[in-house]
This record gives sequence, C-alpha cells and structure tokens, in this order.
Amino acid sequence: MDYVEVKNVTKRFQKFVALDKVSISFEQGKIHGIIGRNGSGKTVLFKCICGFMHPEEGEILVGGRRIGKDADMVEGAGIIIEAPGFLPGYSGFRNLMFLARLSGGMTKDEIRRLLKLVGLNPADRKPVSKYSMGMRQRLGIAQAIMENPPLLILDEPMNGLDNQGVEDIRELLLKLKEEGKTILLASHNREDISVLCDTVVEIDRGKIT
Repeated sequence: MDYVEVKNVTKRFQKFVALDKVSISFEQGKIHGIIGRNGSGKTVLFKCICGFMHPEEGEILVGGRRIGKDADMVEGAGIIIEAPGFLPGYSGFRNLMFLARLSGGMTKDEIRRLLKLVGLNPADRKPVSKYSMGMRQRLGIAQAIMENPPLLILDEPMNGLDNQGVEDIRELLLKLKEEGKTILLASHNREDISVLCDTVVEIDRGKIT
C-alpha cells in the first residue's frame, strides 16, 4: 500500500521551476532513498510533502489525506529538514521534556531511554549551544522519532555524524523499518542509500530521472 503519493506536482519560485510535474509514490513500511545534487529539488519535495510549501499544480496525499486540503500540514510524521532547532540554553533532555509537555506525551524515563537510543547521555547537563554538530543531529533524530510517528521524513540525517554515529543511526533506521515505519531519506552518501533503502529515485533539476 502506498503511504505517500505525489501526483503531477509542480512548484515554482518566480521563473525558477523547483519541481516539474513530479509523480512518485512511496510504499508503507519501507525506506525510500532520494538522491540528487544540491539544488536538484529534494528538499523542496520534502517541504511540499510536509505542507511547509504548497505546489502550484498537482496534489500530495499522505495516509490518504490531501496535504493543503484535508490537512494543512502532514500529521503523524517525524521530520528533519535543515538544521534541527532547539532552545540553546537548555540540555538535550530538557529540550525533549519541553516538547513532551506540549504534546502531553512521553515520561522522563521514556525520554532518557530515547536519548540513549540515539547515543546521547540523558544525564548530560551541557546546553545544546555547546553541542557538536553530530550531537545536535542525534538530538534532532530523537525529536523526530519521539512520538512514534508512522512516517519519517529525513533530509541528510547523517550530517555531522562520525563513523560510529552513522553506524548507530543506520541500525536505528533499520529497526524502525522493521517496526513498520515508512521512511523517506535524502542523502548525499551513496553508501547510506545502498545499505538502508528498499527503493531509490534520483531527482535532477526538479524532475525524477
């Protein structure tokens, strides 16, 4: 069953065509790789699927609901697009606790387990402003998966990770797939794509090639 359907989508910025009549579907419970150079349209495609941008033509369905019509934005999705944003003066644990209170979600113990799962120390009181890029990325992944969403939309999730970090997150993504998650993954790293992905599409100058 297709969980995400992109139907004949065109997105323009004045005269620049970022997505040109893109049609593609992503099956539930698999990891789908999107590859392409910088500026090829990967991030714009993800933003349209999320509802952060709206295309001029075509439609996008996620779980059978039309984005921008049945729902303003995608629901039940964990998202990493560009650098994850956090409250810089607080620790990773306190950032996730703040988000959990907003959603009425996870307990302190669940957040501690989640931080360990992505390779962060839940007892570390260091503020996020002092985190390395790799630590921020791990925290961003924790934030994306914290509410157990059925869909993950991850734009370059391995950015800033060392070799061990890449291995840890690959292992985590494969585990999440086994749990039935649908994962859309954009990466410059061909090895990430070959190790993780069930399907791969390339986008170039706004077209699926």
